[in-house]
Amino acid sequence: MPPPIRRLLETAIYVADVRASRDWYARVFGLAPLNPNHDHRLCAMDLPGAQVLLLFLKGGTTQPLHFAKGSIPAHDSHGTTHFAFAIDAAQLQPWRDHLASLNIPVESEMKWERGGTSLYFRDPDDHLLELATPGLWPTY
Repeated sequence: MPPPIRRLLETAIYVADVRASRDWYARVFGLAPLNPNHDHRLCAMDLPGAQVLLLFLKGGTTQPLHFAKGSIPAHDSHGTTHFAFAIDAAQLQPWRDHLASLNIPVESEMKWERGGTSLYFRDPDDHLLELATPGLWPTY
């Protein structure tokens, strides 16, 4: 057995415009940047539960970054990705209303066998976002 992990700390997506994506995630989810003086290449957004959504500029991290105390290896991604935010079941309709008020179409709604519901929609870079209520997985 491997040593235990505590939780997912960060997830990253690659975007065409870091500032525009930062503003979109702030408007839609109320997320605040952890590095308000971010550069054009990265913005870290604060998520509940001490988690971080990293917005990287597409193609902006293809070379290692070297600092006095270490380096970050090169990384990048192409295409779209998917991630989900957990919400309470009572917040499903308020989220539908909020997305509609921002003219963000819900692409799909899925009712899961365990009783959960998922709403799917897209961000400006066409990443698929999901809002999921309990009952999606045996662990949630």
